[in-house]
Amino acid sequence: MIRRPPRSTLFPYTTLFRSRKMNFTERLKQSENSIRVLLVSCLFFNSISAGSVQLTSDNFDKLVAQHEVVFLNFYADWCRFSQILAPVFDEAADKIKTLFPNEGRYLFGKVDCDDQTALSSRFHISKYPTLKLITNGQVAKKEYRGQRSVDALVEFIQEQLKDPVKEFTLFAEVEKIDDKTRAVVGFFESKESLQYNAFRKSAKNLRDYCVFYALIGEAAQNQRANGDVIAFRPSRTKYGDSNVHFNGTFHDSMEITNWATELCMPLVREITFENAEELTEEGLPFLILFHHPDDDEIVKKYSQIVKEELGNDKGNINCLTADGIQFSHPLHHLGKTQKDLPLIAIDSFRHMYLFPDIKHMTEPGKVKQFVDDLYSGKLHREFHYGPDPVDNEVAHHPDGSSSQDPSGQPTTPPESTFKKLAPSSSRYTLLRDEL
Repeated sequence: MIRRPPRSTLFPYTTLFRSRKMNFTERLKQSENSIRVLLVSCLFFNSISAGSVQLTSDNFDKLVAQHEVVFLNFYADWCRFSQILAPVFDEAADKIKTLFPNEGRYLFGKVDCDDQTALSSRFHISKYPTLKLITNGQVAKKEYRGQRSVDALVEFIQEQLKDPVKEFTLFAEVEKIDDKTRAVVGFFESKESLQYNAFRKSAKNLRDYCVFYALIGEAAQNQRANGDVIAFRPSRTKYGDSNVHFNGTFHDSMEITNWATELCMPLVREITFENAEELTEEGLPFLILFHHPDDDEIVKKYSQIVKEELGNDKGNINCLTADGIQFSHPLHHLGKTQKDLPLIAIDSFRHMYLFPDIKHMTEPGKVKQFVDDLYSGKLHREFHYGPDPVDNEVAHHPDGSSSQDPSGQPTTPPESTFKKLAPSSSRYTLLRDEL
């Protein structure tokens, strides 16, 4: 039996004709009041539940072009991680809307990858959910990999909406920039100029890789005798020692971005626990220099060798440096400790291989040959069976270790440790094995 709900829960119109003595004017007035309440309620509900915007191939490019910062959630309805994130993402969108009511600054967009396969393919989606950022029309290389909470998402977007350029008032401040960061410094006549606006757009696109600084007006007068100046200062150097100056079109943000990208995203990067998941997802084997955090000299030598010998192998291997104190676990897998720093190793995401002797790193072609031996299969083969025997003798590795145990059975290289830092099935629905 269907029970009738209490009278108090029925639509307000149930009271409209409660009394037959009510005249037509009174009925009309009460009807109008009820409609007003209904409309206000609908508007209020829509304002607090707007959430994120559903994007399709039809509206994607248009909406992205209209917003400075676009935060995208690529999801699948059947994915349980997507289901958990959906209300969080919508609530974060609503909260940001209350903090930044001006239209055009940001957009929270969501893409149903099962329905929008073209967009999914376009952005190379390999797991659900995937959170990507677009700034001034450019897709950020880094995905969002932080906490999936309302506060964390809001904080992330708030950071993206901050001014990406740190303004100095004295040139002396430029000389005090932290030498461990890569910096781009601009000297401009005015913040209203086309040149500064282009510089700021580039800073937004590259804020994760370089810190952008600027001096404006009188503060920049001595440095801009011949016009505006943009200079890149590498890490581990002082301003003025190894600067690279921009010589292109100063009001063209794309030209500045392309120039700065090559400098801010170097061939050799540092791996940390914060970016390890991102780097492993690129799917390229790691060539890693493990070093003491205070040993700047070995990092410079390694970076120079990589630049000279592996400049054309950027698409084949990730050349990295790692703090040997923080990443002590991989050292243990190699049978090494912090006392053995510095050392070089390859992690192929299946096994790890140790460069025989870092003292030979500076010998021309040695590091290049080490990488080539990985792809030819020689590293794996020699670890199992040793070099081809000479005069029926069991060969040994350059470090003195034998590739076979006393029983004559081939040994196995240490297993990869960095593969364990790849995207986890406890956090994503993985569409394919990236590694």
